[in-house]
Amino acid sequence: MTAAPTTSRFPLLLLATYVVLFVALAIEPHDRAVWLAENIPIVMLATALVVMYVKGVRLSNVGYAFASVLLFMHTVGGYYTFERVPFGWVTKLFGFERNHYDRLAHVSVGFYAYGVAELLISRKLVARPWLAYTYGVFCIGTVAALYEIIEWIYAAVQGGNAGAAFLGSQGDIWDAQKDMLCDISGALLVVLVLSLQRRFRRGDHAPASGDRSLASGTDAG
Repeated sequence: MTAAPTTSRFPLLLLATYVVLFVALAIEPHDRAVWLAENIPIVMLATALVVMYVKGVRLSNVGYAFASVLLFMHTVGGYYTFERVPFGWVTKLFGFERNHYDRLAHVSVGFYAYGVAELLISRKLVARPWLAYTYGVFCIGTVAALYEIIEWIYAAVQGGNAGAAFLGSQGDIWDAQKDMLCDISGALLVVLVLSLQRRFRRGDHAPASGDRSLASGTDAG
């Protein structure tokens, strides 16, 4: 009772938008070394989504919408470097001491938990959907920790302004921990969305029993 894999043109529209944005922001970025470091993993991620789509491993339109947020935000961040993204109005509005654009980008990393959980459920790779939700969150937590390690290694090796710009801590000694919290918060948000969507589609607002979940393929949310 999960969404059927998409067959619409919506994912292709998102891909075309990403390609246009990538090409436009590849022209004279603030720091070419930072631009490369920030965009290489995102291009690999976009390529993986395309390959999966071609091979028939597809998300719903909602899943692709969530997945595209990181692609767009990270591409913009790579162009300016995250601490220089024109986000000052938010900083002033809430009285922040730093540019929090990177925090929002980290929240969007967590949005991939939606696709992970959705694929596990639609392809019947788990007995109970709550395991798919849990795995999606754990997957994002693992990726978040690995990425913080990669940032540390790059900053240590590269050094100088490029290393500091890629790290993006902006003087916050707890930056890595806060980034991981944002990643996991995004994951928790989207698996909640997925759970509510599934409940709404089947019109069942009462918890299902464990036996019925296993027998029918539905879940308790």
